[in-house]
Amino acid sequence: MERIVVIGANHAGTAAINTILDNYKDKEVIIFDSNDNISFLGCGMALWIGNQIPSSEGLFYCSKEIFEQKGAKVYLETIVYHIDFDKKLVFATGKDGQNYQTPYDKLILATGSLPIAPTIEGTDLKNVQYVKLFQNAKEVIDKLQDGMIRNVVVVGAGYIGVELAEAFNRIGKKVTLIDTASTCLSGYYDREFTDVMSKNLESHGIKLAYEETVTSIKGIGKVEKIVTDKHEYPADMVVLGIGFKPNSQLGKDSLELFKNGAYLVNEHQQTSQPDVYAIGDCATVFDNAIQKTSYIALATNAVRSGIVAAHNACETPLKSIGVQGSNGICIWDLKMVSTGITLDKAKSLGYDAVATDYEDTQKPDFIQHDNYKVKIRIVYDKKTRIILGAQMCSEYDISMAIHMFSLAIQEQVTIDKLKLTDIFFLPHFNKPYNYVTMAALMAE
Repeated sequence: MERIVVIGANHAGTAAINTILDNYKDKEVIIFDSNDNISFLGCGMALWIGNQIPSSEGLFYCSKEIFEQKGAKVYLETIVYHIDFDKKLVFATGKDGQNYQTPYDKLILATGSLPIAPTIEGTDLKNVQYVKLFQNAKEVIDKLQDGMIRNVVVVGAGYIGVELAEAFNRIGKKVTLIDTASTCLSGYYDREFTDVMSKNLESHGIKLAYEETVTSIKGIGKVEKIVTDKHEYPADMVVLGIGFKPNSQLGKDSLELFKNGAYLVNEHQQTSQPDVYAIGDCATVFDNAIQKTSYIALATNAVRSGIVAAHNACETPLKSIGVQGSNGICIWDLKMVSTGITLDKAKSLGYDAVATDYEDTQKPDFIQHDNYKVKIRIVYDKKTRIILGAQMCSEYDISMAIHMFSLAIQEQVTIDKLKLTDIFFLPHFNKPYNYVTMAALMAE
């Protein structure tokens, strides 16, 4: 019986493992994970911290017991410390000190990513937190029971930072959000959209400290303030959410790496060693927006990569079709979604890119209730006319519309073809000349 060893059992690993166990009964599956839980939905962490959901129970969708019922051997709280890629051996140590030396026929690396730790004074102080694992969120929630924690500073205004700023505000904390950039969410949206989110944050009482670099965290024993190159802010808790890096320590000396240290994989999720696959946040993706290999750490990408790797590891050829980096965020009532690349990013990459913008209500004007404004931007290449990205925001749930743009980018659709795309009309849902069509028609 062929043995497949999977290292890591969060989103990518879980997808790969379930695919193998559900479709290939002739395979022996052995799983190693350093954590004590499986499949934690970190994207729901802010909802838990902000009391928008009653508990963490629904944030798990798989478990050791489920894998074992399907026939896998699962070793949790077990650290893989070395892989001999020539002899095909995995070396690990369990929490009880037991050592494992496990041979494999195929190996799937799903080791994920690690929080980026700034090299500044004070990160070892009490109440300086990282947020990625279930344990991180639980520790934050437990500490928040202390009524002395009033001022919370979040460092990093990406998705995680913005979501946490809302969460802490919802439970009555005074929140400061710091970022070196001049706005929030700059990796996903152009300024015309990030300004809308910034206004939303400020209107709910979040103090924004953009274009500031944290230089130190001060306190005696525990954090008391955070110091930037411009100001000081009182802090009873500091949450560091400045980003993540691929966790590729196990194979960095044996497998080919991308420029940021992620495992470089092909369309089958194979690394530079054909019997070794890498999936999720530790591996590269093919970005259809730019038609190049890139790194986009998203749970949805991780799941798809796990499915692709699983089938290929079991000798069923399957190619990844690439990704667009589709994403979304909802802060209070403001919903923002995007896919592909922004206009700023397109220009920085050398595209002769332009954008077409439009703003209108979701439904005809005679619909007087629940008829919200929608703002849309479509980014495209002026020469080829191919759509490169799209951004949308509204208090209305316009999230499903971004899937059409994701497919358009994947299939290299032009802005001109979108102009006449068959989009249905019914007053309950939209306008006959809806914002998608109008934005396309107004393109240069």
